Amino acid sequence: MKTMSFQASLAAALMLATAWLASPVSAQTQSPPAPAQSVAQPAPAGPTAVAPGASAPADPAASASTATAPAAPAAPPAAAISTTAKPDAAAAVAPAMKELSPWVMFMSADVIVKAVMIGLAFASLMTWTVFIAKSIELSVASTKLRSALKKIAEARSLAEAQMALGTKQGILPSFLAAALREARMSAGLSSDAGIKERAASSFSEIVRAEQRRIRIGMGVLATIGSTSPFVGLFGTVWGIMNSFIGISKSQTTNLAVVAPGIAEALLATAIGLVAAIPAVIIYNHFSRVTKGYLELVSRASGAAGRLLSRDLDRSHGGVHSRAAE
Repeated sequence: MKTMSFQASLAAALMLATAWLASPVSAQTQSPPAPAQSVAQPAPAGPTAVAPGASAPADPAASASTATAPAAPAAPPAAAISTTAKPDAAAAVAPAMKELSPWVMFMSADVIVKAVMIGLAFASLMTWTVFIAKSIELSVASTKLRSALKKIAEARSLAEAQMALGTKQGILPSFLAAALREARMSAGLSSDAGIKERAASSFSEIVRAEQRRIRIGMGVLATIGSTSPFVGLFGTVWGIMNSFIGISKSQTTNLAVVAPGIAEALLATAIGLVAAIPAVIIYNHFSRVTKGYLELVSRASGAAGRLLSRDLDRSHGGVHSRAAE
């Protein structure tokens, strides 16, 4: 009996030990469904959610049903929301940025900036008007003067030169008329040097008058070329000042809010440069062309002076020949 009871107690102890050793194995075999549940439901919501520190369910069927149950639709991540929101914001800003054409910027500019732009546009129009007018004037005047110089190249006296030119008006006929007038008014005087000096003085007056006439419009080009950049800069400063005032009122530094005002301000400087650069180039061009034309005028003055000198020498030669007879 003692042996049987000892064997029975030993068997009971072995069964308890086996049960104790088998319990961790069962826990390990039941633990894998929990990660599957966490993978299937990254953010579960509702009463089926299990806290991280809670023990696994004892019933395998319940755990299996929980693991295989369909997960509730989770909320979209914040990154996806922000990603979808950004294209909408860009689409809202893009049409406004596309509308920044020069005309739209001009119409939305401040009154002072508009006045500056209109003044610079008018200055640019004057520049090109002066360019066309002076080009035609200088071309016609140079052509006429060269033709007149060729016509009197073989003339032997002032009278022959006037007959060759006819009734045409110009700078060379003015020189010839001044020489003849001085010779007529100085008739009876024996001092040829005095006659030539007075004729040269008349020629100088005609040359200065021609210089003033041919330089008409050059001062406008010089003024536009030197002041247009500063006028445009004034419009830019005024526009940027208004932009900063708008930024302070809206309390935002978003580029979509700041860019239009700054673009309108910079447009004034661009128009100022568009008006100033051609004016400077055209002024330098006309300075060279005018210099060449004034050299032709000096040649015409010298030709009239030579004809007057021949007439004086011829008249004194006739007087001396008559006196000798």
